[in-house]
Amino acid sequence: MNYQLIRSKRKTLSLQINSNAELIVRAPNRLSVKKIEQFIDEKSNWIEKKSTSIDAKKPQKHGYIEGEKFLYLGGEYPLNIDITYAKGLSFDGQIFSLNTGGKQEFLAWYKTAFKNVALPRLDYYAGLYQLNYQQVRLKTQKTLWGSCSGVNNINLNYLLIMAPMNVIDYVIVHELAHTKIKNHSKDFWQLVESILPKYKASKSWLKENGHKLHNL
Repeated sequence: MNYQLIRSKRKTLSLQINSNAELIVRAPNRLSVKKIEQFIDEKSNWIEKKSTSIDAKKPQKHGYIEGEKFLYLGGEYPLNIDITYAKGLSFDGQIFSLNTGGKQEFLAWYKTAFKNVALPRLDYYAGLYQLNYQQVRLKTQKTLWGSCSGVNNINLNYLLIMAPMNVIDYVIVHELAHTKIKNHSKDFWQLVESILPKYKASKSWLKENGHKLHNL
């Protein structure tokens, strides 16, 4: 089994599977290779399970071909390539139709859809629970679904429009809650739960499926 060995003054062995599903071994300076590899062998089942899980979450980039499915509000809808259709991307509730292009057309469509469908939820929750923000910006970010600055400016990742509405609501409420509580203390999560009693299911969905929203 291939692995990267990092030695240091540490006293114990540890294994890590990085984002590329590669094995990283951290070991004490004087520990023999034989003992290191014996430890790796003992943990082989865990290594295989973890590597497979990470491989499964690697983005599977779209090819923008006929019949390929794309996410919108948690559902998957097929793509129709129609050269007779007007330039750009359209959606009739069942099928995406595209003339030419691919990623940029989907990004533009998703951003517009987020503005029209998801963004009104921000003002809805802000008004209902007196959670005041300053400005909102829409972005595509690899590591963040949303953020709230010290002066209550909110950023939202518009790729969330691919997720179910309850997940979008969770991210919006999460960031609005930060306008009152800037940390993730017990009080913060109690505030989120008081607004969305089932937020944990949405949080779990995002943890398990968030990688799919970056597959463009």
